[in-house]
Amino acid sequence: MAKKSGGKRKKKVEVVHLVCEETGDYNYTIRRKMGGEKLKLKKYCPRLRRHTLHVEKKK
Repeated sequence: MAKKSGGKRKKKVEVVHLVCEETGDYNYTIRRKMGGEKLKLKKYCPRLRRHTLHVEKKK
């Protein structure tokens, strides 16, 4: 009896951190597809208590 390999394939993802531009804190961790452009998002920074620009950085 042969085994079938009909399972789901895993999607290729990478774990990246979003770093605050002003304080340098690693505030958010996200999983996203491989490749593409670096993310630049406005997210909440708890230290400054306001929204600041966060950029993607691999650890």
